[in-house]
Amino acid sequence: MSFIEVMDQWKTFDIEGYCESVTTGRIGRILGSAAVSPLDFLALLSNAADGCVEQMAQRASRLTRNQFGNAIVLFTPMYISNYCENVCPYCSFACHNDISRSHLELFEIEAEAIRIAATGMRNVLLLTGESPSKVTIEYLEKSVRILRNHFSSVAIEIYPLSVNDYDRLIAAGADMLTLYQETYNQPRYAKLHSRGPKSDYRFRIDAPERGCMAGMHAVTVGALHGLYNWRYDAFFTALHAAYLQRKYPSVELSVSFPRLRPQAGNFTSPGLLSDRQFVRMMTAFRIFMPSAGITLSTRESAQFRMSILPLGITRISAGVSVSVGGHGGNGSTPQFEIADERNAPEMCSDLLAAGFQPVMHDWNRALTG
Repeated sequence: MSFIEVMDQWKTFDIEGYCESVTTGRIGRILGSAAVSPLDFLALLSNAADGCVEQMAQRASRLTRNQFGNAIVLFTPMYISNYCENVCPYCSFACHNDISRSHLELFEIEAEAIRIAATGMRNVLLLTGESPSKVTIEYLEKSVRILRNHFSSVAIEIYPLSVNDYDRLIAAGADMLTLYQETYNQPRYAKLHSRGPKSDYRFRIDAPERGCMAGMHAVTVGALHGLYNWRYDAFFTALHAAYLQRKYPSVELSVSFPRLRPQAGNFTSPGLLSDRQFVRMMTAFRIFMPSAGITLSTRESAQFRMSILPLGITRISAGVSVSVGGHGGNGSTPQFEIADERNAPEMCSDLLAAGFQPVMHDWNRALTG
């Protein structure tokens, strides 16, 4: 069974109509229940839940502390290539954009890794554009092996792979996979991805499961909010995460809710998610899936990140550059504008001041290999 079959079960369901029918009494009963169903989760995304955000936040905070304590894992992204074969109007790296392109040689990857490791960071996320002809599986294998010499955890956020290719990267040292569907709505997805490897909706949506099948230690899924209706994408993100968690209980499942940021090109969002809606979405997810991780990126401002940190966040980025080779100070065109420019020491200091324990090194994975 594929997640596509789960989506098919909801194909004709009127998400907006259902949300309009939800009453405040229904929200109260949901928040008073121990277990939360998919429809309960969707109800918490409705406008009827807006007056209960404080109650949702309190419950989400309790669940997070019970499951994860006060630990917040820190990581930083490392871009090694921004060549891309996709036509995606919302991304700076898209092949039709006239930007500065860069592809790191292996010795440059080593130098970038040394710079990042010098900050104390031991969790890195390797990113590339989607160009399999340029960023080959052999190049990725060699890159991961280099990074594994400097970091206790090497995550990847690259184009979708087969099970065999995920096997190869795991053997090289990769232990985490992040892959965003961008939007779960298939007609909207097709319109946004008219050309390139990303145009294959089915191959992309099944990629996180292939990562689980290959033996990834952790997998993160999500949608890019600002491309389609936020409730629709939040609902199917939650269903996707729940499906994978049930089917692969040994895999650490996480979600992320990135919001669209300014980028190269002239893409206009059909509707941006407000801060209050974001909080409702995030706390609803924590209530729905208490044991799943939630990642928060530098697409959000420092002030907003710190304000919502207690409500469910388990993993946060710091010292971020979204340019190829950007940790050396001479990066190429960034993928998007970041909103939080704090470096790793600043982030650690702010987390400690707020009562959290910053985790920069995954000792368990380092010891177990």
